[in-house]
Amino acid sequence: QVRLVESGGGLVQAGESLRLSCAASKSVFSFDAMGWYRQAPGMQRELVATVTRGGSTNYADSVKGRFTISRDNAKNTVDLQMNILKPDDTAVYYCHAEEMRFLRYDYWGQGTQVTVSS
Repeated sequence: QVRLVESGGGLVQAGESLRLSCAASKSVFSFDAMGWYRQAPGMQRELVATVTRGGSTNYADSVKGRFTISRDNAKNTVDLQMNILKPDDTAVYYCHAEEMRFLRYDYWGQGTQVTVSS
């Protein structure tokens, strides 16, 4: 069974940085894509950043230039470096992985809270 475990959330002030890490229970190369999503109170879950098996990345417009997604193949982790944080970045951040094996399988972590104070 695939497990994704996030870490690194916390409370910071606007303008500061945080780094989230997602540890997968198997090789990150086994997934077609991995990424980070977030959900603020009363809002729908939204994509933050993704990285494909081939290394292509995609970012939400709201985080471009501030957030960077990276993958460590040796550690089986996917990290999200978040700089110049804003109060609007406050949300629960979820790690996600997907793979296609005849059917599409989606996996989610339990989430980690990020709170940015103004």
